[in-house]
Amino acid sequence: MRVLLVKLSSLGDVVHSYPAITDAAAALPGLEIDWLVDEAFAPLARLHPAVRRVIALPIRRLKKKPVETWPVLKERLAELRRERYDIVIDAQGLLKSAIAGRLARAGVRHGFARGSAREGAATLLYGARHEIPETEHMAVRIRRLFAASLGYAMPLAPPDAGLRAAVSARADESARPYVVLVHGTSWKTKTWTRAAWRQLASDLDARGLDAVLFAHGAEETARVAELADGQGNVRVLPPLSVEALVPVLAGARAVVTVDTGLGHLAAAYGLPTVGLYGPTNPGLTGLVGPHVAEIVAHRPCAPCEKARCAIKPDFGEGPPCMADHGAPTVLERLEAMMAEEVSPSSRSPS
Repeated sequence: MRVLLVKLSSLGDVVHSYPAITDAAAALPGLEIDWLVDEAFAPLARLHPAVRRVIALPIRRLKKKPVETWPVLKERLAELRRERYDIVIDAQGLLKSAIAGRLARAGVRHGFARGSAREGAATLLYGARHEIPETEHMAVRIRRLFAASLGYAMPLAPPDAGLRAAVSARADESARPYVVLVHGTSWKTKTWTRAAWRQLASDLDARGLDAVLFAHGAEETARVAELADGQGNVRVLPPLSVEALVPVLAGARAVVTVDTGLGHLAAAYGLPTVGLYGPTNPGLTGLVGPHVAEIVAHRPCAPCEKARCAIKPDFGEGPPCMADHGAPTVLERLEAMMAEEVSPSSRSPS
């Protein structure tokens, strides 16, 4: 059987699709899975060993440069239509993903039913609709969608991302082990305070660990410059492609992350990953992996699911619910997880 998965974006959503692919490949030997995804996330789609082919649509690029991108889109759609699929599974539930799935030559198109799809209009384009309420984590919902679409019982085992172990980027084995600190996020309400990041980096130094940070854009560059100022164990890496970023992330001793896509990828690789949550609910879109810990806010207003803080709109970075998370608490959880986990060189795939 040949299946087309439609999951166009975002980074976290793409990662949350891995366990469903693992389930399907184990339940149906010989199953062929292709993935229709935005080109920005195509390298992530290629990480799963059960994915046969990735068709990368330039959707984001089309919005910015429509004239020069249109020929590329036509070429990718022609690539899509060269294959015929037995079924299409739209795991996104948006009108744009449903339309993308309709462009494929296929038999039955499956998706979430009205009321459980993100956009109800998308369900008009499905031949089979599955009622999977938004009461469970997105990774579990996609597992249920795959099981219902392909006719097998969803495994009772915990979600398995099924990733192969990535090669560590630490070519110099004499270098100190490192912890990746994922500080950047699209919402300011998800950020942690700079003082807390600095304290955590200093505490890691005292334990023989470097802190590695990435910076993308002017705002993040300014933030990491402040975090690294005067701290010899802090290493700031330039913007990296996904292909270059993956081995650096997978080679870490552990990861501390705010609610953002790279944290989900770290968890999927089985890294000890501590997630910091304030305005968002990790029960629905939190970390999925064998070695994760989530520190959540305990204020009455949390989770508010808002990009602007109603209590302190001018907080800058680190709203009250996130500022409540102290560096000592984070370090305690991190050390406990690292004590239980294996070293990167012997880590097996999640």
